[in-house]
Amino acid sequence: MSVTEMFSYIQGFLSADQDIREDIRKVVQILEQTAREILTVLQSVHQPSGFKDIPSKCQKARELFCTVRTKTGELKTKFPAEQYYRYHEHWRFVLQRLTFLAAFVVYLETESLVTREEVAKILDIEVDREKGFHLDIEDYLAGVLIMASELSRLAVNSVTAGDYGRPLRISNFINELDSGFRLLNLKNDPLRKRYDGLKYDVKKIEEVVYDLSIRGLAKEQETGGDK
Repeated sequence: MSVTEMFSYIQGFLSADQDIREDIRKVVQILEQTAREILTVLQSVHQPSGFKDIPSKCQKARELFCTVRTKTGELKTKFPAEQYYRYHEHWRFVLQRLTFLAAFVVYLETESLVTREEVAKILDIEVDREKGFHLDIEDYLAGVLIMASELSRLAVNSVTAGDYGRPLRISNFINELDSGFRLLNLKNDPLRKRYDGLKYDVKKIEEVVYDLSIRGLAKEQETGGDK
């Protein structure tokens, strides 16, 4: 093979790779747009009137996840399954966002932590990397940490809306989440930095709970709950 032929072959490989990346980007753009639409729906729960309408907002968000599942199904066909991590950077961010949104919906519905398996089911992707397009465990953890930040905001807005019990429950949940992350030896730098943000979320929520306590509102809420 001559030098010219060799470089022509290389150019063919590069062109094919660029075509795959472009196809991936087109699908990812739609996923990003859908993620923004889901976030817009869920952001309304931060409004005083939104607390009364959480179930319908969650239902609307779940309907939009139907579009997500269609597009993840399409994305799976755009590259060889064994080359997942070759193209991972194209969808990593949007999968983290979608994990956050799925986790937030599940928390609003049940006040519990969504599992990686549940997120994979909502997105219609795999958990095991051997099965192809899957939810990387670090992407799952990043999404959960984004949710923690959203919950700290929800705790503050709950007080504004007169819901004094919710910040106490969020505080318990976030403290459990923090304890869980402390068990992990995080090597991923971006993930570790995001985990550092969880400490501020814990502190922010603790300040909200403390403020409720000194105003006697937390005690009133606990008494009301006992009754």
